[in-house]
Amino acid sequence: MFYTCGPNEAMVVSGFCRSPPLMIAGGRVFVVPCIQQIQRISLNTLTLNVKSDKVYTRHGVPISVTGIAQMKIQGQNKQMLAAACQMFMGKSEPEIAQIALETLEGHQRAIIAHLTVEEIYKDRKKFSEQVFKVASSDLVNMGISVVSYTLKDVHDDQDYLHSLGKARTAQVQKDARIGEAQNKRDAVIREAHAMQEKVSAQYKNEIDMAKAQRDYELKKAAYDIEVNTKKAESEMAYQLQVAKTKQRIEEEKMQVQVVERTQQITLQEQEITRREKELEAKVMKPAEAERYRLEKLAEAQRLKLIMEAEAEAESIRIKGEAEAFAVEAKGRAEAEQMAKKAEAFQQYRDGAMVDMLLEKLPLMAEEISKPLCEANKVTMPNCLERCWTS
Repeated sequence: MFYTCGPNEAMVVSGFCRSPPLMIAGGRVFVVPCIQQIQRISLNTLTLNVKSDKVYTRHGVPISVTGIAQMKIQGQNKQMLAAACQMFMGKSEPEIAQIALETLEGHQRAIIAHLTVEEIYKDRKKFSEQVFKVASSDLVNMGISVVSYTLKDVHDDQDYLHSLGKARTAQVQKDARIGEAQNKRDAVIREAHAMQEKVSAQYKNEIDMAKAQRDYELKKAAYDIEVNTKKAESEMAYQLQVAKTKQRIEEEKMQVQVVERTQQITLQEQEITRREKELEAKVMKPAEAERYRLEKLAEAQRLKLIMEAEAEAESIRIKGEAEAFAVEAKGRAEAEQMAKKAEAFQQYRDGAMVDMLLEKLPLMAEEISKPLCEANKVTMPNCLERCWTS
């Protein structure tokens, strides 16, 4: 069976399978009938009127104190809820309130006994804080938390507090009369001081005005000098600026002319370069090509002539050598013939031999000169020399 409870109470389920008991503050729980038991405890806030009548203070003065305390069982703290269930399970709210009231009143009496009437009456906040602190530390063990405590009333049957009030009232009245006289005296003194300060302030004001006028005149004169100086400087600066501007304009014009002239020179140089390239492409290149062609043709012709001359010289050399060999052979034959003739004609005189030689010499010279007329190079064999020698 399901059971539910509101946020102002707690349920405790004990019995079968509930060891320790299950505590739920504001919720629902399933309870098995007959073998499990459910109990409820209130979590409402309790307001207690804590009265302590005729409690003797530290100086033996009996006074009565009334305080108002707000307290409740703390359901959110499981330990405090368990302690409260152990202490108050099965008890009603009035019974729980009575137990808390007696505990709180005992602490209130104990604190009153350690203070004087003046301490309690004059510093109620301190007294409330002490009661709250001591009671909270004790009631928390019961699972109860003190929400607040306030001192409501303090009175006595011996007119002690009334006497304190009379003395205070007399002191206040005395202080009031003294204060009034002092205020009147101070008012007269302040009035005299005020008048004196007024006159001093007036004189000081006049002096300050005179100083201010003087400072104004001096500063105005200084400002006029500075203004005039600035005006003159401004005019001079304006004229100087105009001259600088004109000079800068002229310089810029010259610069523009220089740039234009530079551009013209650049264009002229580019035109010259273009024309040179055009001339080179149209005239110099073909001329160089023609010159190169002619040089190559001349070189080829020269090489051709050299080769032809060398070939012709070689041919002539070979031909000359052949003719020389023939002449040599012929001369050798003639020499042999002449030798034979010499042997045959040993009986001839030398004059006859010379005569015969002179007759043959033109024929030999004619035959020898024919190849020499056509040859660039003539080689004389040694055999012919030997022949002539012999």
